[in-house]
Amino acid sequence: MRGLNLDQLITFATVVEHGGFTEAASRLGLTQPAVSMQIRNLEERFGVRLVERVGKRALPTAAGRDLLPFIRRMRDEVEAASAAMGRHRAGQSGRVRIGTGATACIYRLPPILTALRAAHPGLEIIVVTGNTPDILDAVEAGTLDLALVTLPAVRAGLSIEPVCSEDLVCVGPRIGDGPAPDGIAPAALADGALILYERGGTMRAVIDGWFMAGGVQPRPAMELGNVEAIKNLVAAGLGRSILPSVTVQGPSDCDRFAVQSLSPPLVRTLGLVLRRDKVPDPGVRAMVGAITNMRY
Repeated sequence: MRGLNLDQLITFATVVEHGGFTEAASRLGLTQPAVSMQIRNLEERFGVRLVERVGKRALPTAAGRDLLPFIRRMRDEVEAASAAMGRHRAGQSGRVRIGTGATACIYRLPPILTALRAAHPGLEIIVVTGNTPDILDAVEAGTLDLALVTLPAVRAGLSIEPVCSEDLVCVGPRIGDGPAPDGIAPAALADGALILYERGGTMRAVIDGWFMAGGVQPRPAMELGNVEAIKNLVAAGLGRSILPSVTVQGPSDCDRFAVQSLSPPLVRTLGLVLRRDKVPDPGVRAMVGAITNMRY
């Protein structure tokens, strides 16, 4: 393939298909001398005659006839490649790899991914869940294109921008029919059994910071990484937890849980993470746009 010029091959095929240099030049938007030069260079490249004149027509030689099927296949492949790149350019195909926490994956991403899939049906979307430090490592390494994580998070090579905030609330088992009192303080909450997010994640660090600011050290009876597992244990009466309010807003949650606000209030912020040197393709840009337009 080295030194083989695709334009020369296309010019040769066009000359043969239209029976002359003048018609080929018109079709290709070239001058007739330019077409002649390309055919001559191609013949020199292969070391054989490819075109012969019969009267006023330009016809392929035996070598030229053998070359034509290869050119047609190459032209088909080039057109297919151009069409594939066009779909990428339009964001209609490609792959986006996003990392996030389990809670955001369950409660925040589904409507975003549904809308994105409808708008870009050819786009492959891969979602990876984990703790914020591990997700940031993956974005830095390039194994993830972007991330939606709990803040704070700081990395020199990453662009991290807040996109939305959500209240954290105390969640306990539903007992009786009356509303749960509002404004539970750290000391009052730490006085009973706690079921908290596992250590190592930013969410747990945010919760621990709230307790410590209230002068108490939380000693959870259980630590789990899955919000649905925490909810089931709380509903079973094994303790209380601190969870994002969105996790207990389902149709059946009001029958299972007593939800109290925290005093002082506690908010977690979700941030969008990209490498600073990332050149986003259309699929990544579409995902970024969908996330930055979140409204809660």
